[in-house]
Amino acid sequence: MKIDTCGTSCPQPVLMTKNCLKKNPDEIEVIVDNNTSKTNVKKYLISQGYSVDIDTQEDISIVKGQK
Repeated sequence: MKIDTCGTSCPQPVLMTKNCLKKNPDEIEVIVDNNTSKTNVKKYLISQGYSVDIDTQEDISIVKGQK
């Protein structure tokens, strides 16, 4: 499952991630365009039992969560 949160600011990316997790995916990728969103989405995914990797290229980061 992949969601694009670019152009939004917190808490919107976390809320979008929370809505996607209602479907209980084994993997999720959240595309963010600022450090605050990257940090908050990472913290939220970890709190929900996901291991997290982050791939950053220029201004865009992909926060990958996996159960």
